[in-house]
Amino acid sequence: MDAQPLTRHVERGVQWVRAFDRRRPLAWDLLLTGFFVIAAFIDVAGDGWRNIADNKGAPLWLVYAMTAVFSVPLLWRRRHPLTVYGLMTVTALVNSWSGASLQAALTLLVVVFNIAIRLPTRTLAWTYGLTVVPSVVGHLRHPRGSWDQQVVPALMSFAIVALLGIAVRTRQEYTASLVQRAKQLEVERDQQAQLATNAERTRIAREMHDIIGHNLSVITTLADGGSYAAAKSPERAAQALTAIGTTSRQALTELRRLLDVLREESPEAPAPAPALAPQPALTDLDQLIDGVRAAGLPVRSTVHGRPDSLPAGRQLTVYRVVQEALTNTLKHGGPEATAYVDVAYGDDGVRATVTDTGVGGTLAGFPNSSSSSGRGLTGMRERTALYDGTLEAGPRRKPPGGWQVELHLPKESTQ
Repeated sequence: MDAQPLTRHVERGVQWVRAFDRRRPLAWDLLLTGFFVIAAFIDVAGDGWRNIADNKGAPLWLVYAMTAVFSVPLLWRRRHPLTVYGLMTVTALVNSWSGASLQAALTLLVVVFNIAIRLPTRTLAWTYGLTVVPSVVGHLRHPRGSWDQQVVPALMSFAIVALLGIAVRTRQEYTASLVQRAKQLEVERDQQAQLATNAERTRIAREMHDIIGHNLSVITTLADGGSYAAAKSPERAAQALTAIGTTSRQALTELRRLLDVLREESPEAPAPAPALAPQPALTDLDQLIDGVRAAGLPVRSTVHGRPDSLPAGRQLTVYRVVQEALTNTLKHGGPEATAYVDVAYGDDGVRATVTDTGVGGTLAGFPNSSSSSGRGLTGMRERTALYDGTLEAGPRRKPPGGWQVELHLPKESTQ
């Protein structure tokens, strides 16, 4: 017969008892104490104790008193185990000296079990020494057989109960440590999830800022220029409207690309995967610069070297930094501003420098550097920090004045 069902029933029974003990400890103590009280007094009332007594003529009042002391104090065994143990040990000495040899003295082992699972091991050690005293006294007072027949069984019983208590205590402590560890891991998991969520929000905010901020700045500039030129040069106004349409479609394309990546499809009804365009790379810089030129900002650019096997993430960082720098020049540089973009690939990584001749404020183009209202410079620094790069941004000396942004991303480590 398979023993697994029996093991399962035993485990369920143990769990039920533990759960009942946790919910109603007093009820459990009363139940256990009542059982031993009834059993002990039935033994005395039926004269069963005389069958093994060394002195069958022991005073009956003393027998009843010792029976009460051996059973009733079990109610306080958990709250005051040492007090109960001391009281029972003294009663056990009287029991051995009188020769009554009450079996109710075995309840002392219940107290020993509680000491083993609740008190330090050194306390258990000296209680072990006290346990042998009643047996020795009984052997000297009422010799019966060899000494080991009276002393050794008491010591063995104490040792077995003590080891059982230590085993239960070890299991409880191990279980408690597992529960604590599980709670700690749950807290750490929640913290990691929160950190990941915050990092993802920051990344999304950075992407949205770069995409919307740049394209809206270009559209605003084109719209202002088209409105100004509408009365004098309808052709220029038409060109501005065409450029606005192109820039708007480009912005929508980039936003759809970003939202498609973020969107989570239902597993029950999967939708066909959209054709996702890659994120902007350094090969798209010319298109970016052409768009800024169309908005009315003269831009010159030079490229030194080739972006051989430059990872896509680093290319996107350089692209976004250049985009943000040109956007801020377009917004704050003034009507006479010009810009210059220089990108150099070398053995130490990639460098990108964007300078302009704008006449904006002290920190033109980067209002967030003096307040918390913008995210331009913050976003560029966050992107740069992802690849252990450096970013320097600040006004240029006059003449010629203006603003400069310099980015350096070291070469990716191969280790």
